[in-house]
Amino acid sequence: MKQLRMLAIFVFSLGVWLGANTDVALAEESESLHVTFSPKRTITLDQTSKQASLQRFRFDSGYTFTYPDAVRGIYLTGHSAGGSRFETLIDLLNNTELNAMVIDVKDDHGNLTFKPDESSPYYDIARNYIGDPKAMMDALEANDIYPIARIVVFKDTVLAEQRPELSFKDGGRVWKNNREEAFVNPFMKEVWEYNVDIAKYAVEMGFMEIQFDYVRFPEGFERRDEELIYSEGDYEDHELNNIKKRVEAVSNFVEYAKNELHDYGVDVSVDIFGYAATVEETPGIGQNFSRISEHVDVISSMIYPSHWSNNYFDIPVPDKEPYRLTDEYAKVENEVLSNLGDDAPTSRPWIQDFSAPWLYSGATFTYGKKEVEDQIRALNENGINEFLLWNSSNKYTEGVDYTPIN
Repeated sequence: MKQLRMLAIFVFSLGVWLGANTDVALAEESESLHVTFSPKRTITLDQTSKQASLQRFRFDSGYTFTYPDAVRGIYLTGHSAGGSRFETLIDLLNNTELNAMVIDVKDDHGNLTFKPDESSPYYDIARNYIGDPKAMMDALEANDIYPIARIVVFKDTVLAEQRPELSFKDGGRVWKNNREEAFVNPFMKEVWEYNVDIAKYAVEMGFMEIQFDYVRFPEGFERRDEELIYSEGDYEDHELNNIKKRVEAVSNFVEYAKNELHDYGVDVSVDIFGYAATVEETPGIGQNFSRISEHVDVISSMIYPSHWSNNYFDIPVPDKEPYRLTDEYAKVENEVLSNLGDDAPTSRPWIQDFSAPWLYSGATFTYGKKEVEDQIRALNENGINEFLLWNSSNKYTEGVDYTPIN
């Protein structure tokens, strides 16, 4: 009972911190704790759950979402989530085994995809792609769709141009890649805080999971790390080589984000290059598959067959053999994650629902129903039951069986 009283004090203090009008009632006979933050925000904790609750509770946004038997999701841009395509995609989920949406909250440019209150520190980086975020969340709840907020972290042209000192500079200008995209510096903890604060905002909107993408340095950074101008922050005096410093910074960000979001009770996932699971660590971008996996609930490898070089896994053209590529990758990932034991995250890879004409000088190998099902089947046969579909235009193949081995 003493521990439950301590929990009551903790929860009351939390309510004050959240700025809520908090009422805490402790029932002596049943040893249960009833907490009301607002008319729509009530939680009940009993003696049997108090130990877990001392460690973690779920922030109550007022929405009720349930984690599916296995997440089978699709990606939505802010434009799709806020436009006419949204209803079409809801219909897709209602008529298939799909059950989740990964929705851009902070996009590839660094913009919020909706307008927060004018007092928000993020108002100036926001775009009105999703005109009514509450209506969107209401629709997700009404249709029992599991909501995941995608937050692009270190690829952020907006912040880089606003705060060049948080980026990488080439001479006196912010460095950009050949697609005119700028990155902010993973060594800078101010950048960590900036993105995690946006993640907390997404939780308060009702998202059940935060998915961090572009958790890395720019591609090919090992070829320009000695040329660009940037700060190494607290890592400057580390007795590590440049590769190890990058791995440390990226891994530490993920650990920081997980810890900061712990008290919100949401799941944390990270997108990672598929090939990162096949090497000890990526030399340029700072991704170490095992280190990142230690600090997330879900790991989402981007294993699109089109993104592997020819002859990887001894497959002449991986794009043309989606089943074989996915099967070979899954075996490697399973072995790596098995080394983490009970601490291993859920595997939920990104798979390909698009064709890749840039790979071919002649006719393009076209992805359709069979190719999508082949990838899912290969995952399922290796014990991986969750997946996410990527198509940048959010146009997904019709007629796919998303549970092909059932």
